[in-house]
Amino acid sequence: MQVKRQRLKAPENRFGVFRRLTDRRVQVVAAGTAALAITSGGIASASTYAFGNHKVADETGLGTVLASDQFSKPIGDRLLVDNGKLLSSTVSPDGRYLAALTTDRSIALTIVDLSTYKVIQQAGTAATANLKINNNNAGQEGPTYSPDGKFLWMGQINGFNRFPVNADGTLSAPTFISLPIDGSKHPLPAQAVFSSDGATLYTAVNGQNRVVAMDPATGAIKQSWNVGNAPRDLALVGGKLYVSNEGGRTAEAGDETLNSYGTQVPADPKTGAVTTGTVSVINVADTSAEVKSINVGLHPTALHAAKGALFVANTGSDTVSVVDTDRDAVVQTITTQPWPGAKVGYEPDGITLTGDGRLLVTLGRANAVAVYRYRGTRTPVGLVGLLPVDYFPENVTTVGGQVLVTNLRGIGERGPTRTIDKGPGTTPATGHNTHDSTGTLLRFALPSDQLIKAYTARVFAQNGWDIGVLTGSRHTPATPVPARLGDPSTIKHVFLLVKENRSYDQVFGDDARGNGDPALAQFGENATPNQHALAKQFGLYDNTYDVATNSAEGHNWLMQSDDPEYTESSAGEYERSYDTEDDALGHQRSGTLWSGVQAKGGTVKNYGEFLQFETKPSTATWQQFYCDTKNMESTGQGTTIQTDSSSPIPSLNSVTAHDYPKFDTNIPDIYRYEIWKRHFDAEGPGNLNMFWLSSDHTGGAPSPIAQVADNDVAVGKIVDHISHSKYWKDSAIFVIQDDTQDGVDHVDGARGPIQVISPWAKHGSVDSRYYTAITVVRTIEQMLGMKPMNQKDSAATPMRTAFTSKPDYTPFTALPNRIPLTNGLKTPPACGNDTGSQAKASLAPTQPATPKIPDAQQATAKLWEAWKKQQVQDPQNPKPDQLNPDQLNHLTWYETHGFTVPYPGETKILTPAEVPGRYLPSSDADG
Repeated sequence: MQVKRQRLKAPENRFGVFRRLTDRRVQVVAAGTAALAITSGGIASASTYAFGNHKVADETGLGTVLASDQFSKPIGDRLLVDNGKLLSSTVSPDGRYLAALTTDRSIALTIVDLSTYKVIQQAGTAATANLKINNNNAGQEGPTYSPDGKFLWMGQINGFNRFPVNADGTLSAPTFISLPIDGSKHPLPAQAVFSSDGATLYTAVNGQNRVVAMDPATGAIKQSWNVGNAPRDLALVGGKLYVSNEGGRTAEAGDETLNSYGTQVPADPKTGAVTTGTVSVINVADTSAEVKSINVGLHPTALHAAKGALFVANTGSDTVSVVDTDRDAVVQTITTQPWPGAKVGYEPDGITLTGDGRLLVTLGRANAVAVYRYRGTRTPVGLVGLLPVDYFPENVTTVGGQVLVTNLRGIGERGPTRTIDKGPGTTPATGHNTHDSTGTLLRFALPSDQLIKAYTARVFAQNGWDIGVLTGSRHTPATPVPARLGDPSTIKHVFLLVKENRSYDQVFGDDARGNGDPALAQFGENATPNQHALAKQFGLYDNTYDVATNSAEGHNWLMQSDDPEYTESSAGEYERSYDTEDDALGHQRSGTLWSGVQAKGGTVKNYGEFLQFETKPSTATWQQFYCDTKNMESTGQGTTIQTDSSSPIPSLNSVTAHDYPKFDTNIPDIYRYEIWKRHFDAEGPGNLNMFWLSSDHTGGAPSPIAQVADNDVAVGKIVDHISHSKYWKDSAIFVIQDDTQDGVDHVDGARGPIQVISPWAKHGSVDSRYYTAITVVRTIEQMLGMKPMNQKDSAATPMRTAFTSKPDYTPFTALPNRIPLTNGLKTPPACGNDTGSQAKASLAPTQPATPKIPDAQQATAKLWEAWKKQQVQDPQNPKPDQLNPDQLNHLTWYETHGFTVPYPGETKILTPAEVPGRYLPSSDADG
């Protein structure tokens, strides 16, 4: 582990470099609605133009380039923690130490000495951890010090790890205090607070919709109260305990509802989002008193009590409720929507009130802290301005006159590199990965109000907040990507093909035209001839980023142009939900890509994307689907295997092709192609057509390289079929990864392979402009006339530079696979093995002979075989990213080398229980 400190400069003058780059002026308006107004002499450039050809981690006048359509140049003194995201934090009662929940690099807890501003201890399973514990899962809130500072409580899936605190602030080995499991519902404790005398510990039992009072010495439950859905944060004020219920109130008769962790919660059937938010009020002095409820905004998360008020961060509504704790009534609602261009997506998630009456609110998705003047419950607050901080601030507090901000993502995926092995036909590759997270802590003295106003300009510039969404006129000549929303587009049909987990270098590192590293091209042209041919015909994009760490985040970014705070803060456990297709708490109130197109009057067809459920014959195997594909291909008949995929969200389920399989790596993508082709030929396309092509995720029956080759063939055939149809002339196809987590890259872990395919795309070019998944979504919105969903896609610049006004209608002809699609199967299909193309036989890898396992390693091999048998997924409900990534990569390496060679970077052959990172949530990477 490396920990670094950086001192960051204040702006050179009131506007500094920002005025020169953006030519905009900022006016701060202090009003009851707490809004910022921005004026400009003309139409300003949005964020993507400011990025130009810069790559992630480049230093610019606006700051460091992030993978999230943002620059980063924060205020204060920065402490880097290069082995994890910092989820949530708390300060010890004496103000000397900060404890932060941590995830992503086999660390669960980080302790910082605030006097030296250094990390003094980390707990987890990583080799670098100086306190070993038996797992790394961590809840959304906490940890919690006892009032005397002698113990630290860290919430985990089934209870708490209670650590003794040493005199020097470090921790000793913990005792686990369990909470009961209720059927399938784990307790998932969130925030915990002590009574003033330390005799009682109150905790929000998030997974069971209740709050309990515990004896901190024994863990015995003294009292239990039912509250709202998904209780999260707590605040104790006198004899009243306030509880933020992120999922709102309990459903009532007549409510429309959707699921969240086994509970039906009030939700919108079009957007899939929750429709209520509440704060429960528990009278802890009178255990027989009825629990009261206060209606607040959506997704109430952080609570902060001070000066007779309770401040509630309504993360999903982008507001803060001010509750008078004498009356238990909302007396003010503060709008935390600083940019007039969008009302959604700032995500307030941390609150504190300073001694001089300044209210600080972290805006997670804006990388900022909003500062307000607070003068009591009866006086409207006034917005002072915004302070720039690091990537996704999650908590804010004050200690000894200093402000401390814990940033979940910090500086992004810039920690130590890692090695990934993908099995026969590939070589191990070492580089940057999405899980190389670097969380940060910022420390600074709160500036004067005048200086805060100057910093506001920096926040606007770093987020690309220039203008609102421009609406247009149908009288404007059609272009591929209209300059104004509503102007006509030459594109009528958009196809979004979502693939799985590959980095740019992993696929295109061998394309000498772009910025690639051929040594990292594990699935280069030999495995992906169609993607390489498409890049030659339609353009190579070598500076595009996928934003997401993993699939849970990636599909949210593509469907919502955001990964809501609920999923961000769940990264330490993922027990409540991983992919949020069947979790209303994972959806934003402004809707999704498909609901936005529907609201505009457009048509949508969905082939596998964002689906939750699948049924198929229990005996169906990859081999059977493969042979059925061959039969459909040769005869033109339909499938003989019946599958049914569906979504719990009505607006999506109604436009879904139910016979197209959802994510399932034991169904080949060429089968998905044949199913889609029959729909396309019979019904034609929608305005928006969404696909999930999951074979390149790997983890199914064939070898990894064979599954990537299968995915490549399916992509090539889909483009071939569209480009030879009557719809080609007004179509655009975007091929993108949901995330890049199972590859490495020499530039950044988030850099991914993207393809823009259309008669209107600039053919044969190498485009090194900075793009992200967000700009792809914004381009689709602009083409289809759909209103952006939140401030992220509102600020993004559509990819006009990727298109031309002079179309080239030349179709694409798919290439045959070179790698046999049945490579690695233990049981050949009844219709025979695939041989692959021999057009370039010299490139075709052969399955290496597996060496005999030495006698000394037989016992270790048996342990791995037992581990593998335990990893079988439910075939009726396959989910992405379920196998532990580090263990799976080790097994692939050992099997390939016959347990004769240690994994790269290690000195011996390990058992499953010895693999570093073995307690990472299985959803952290490829399965």
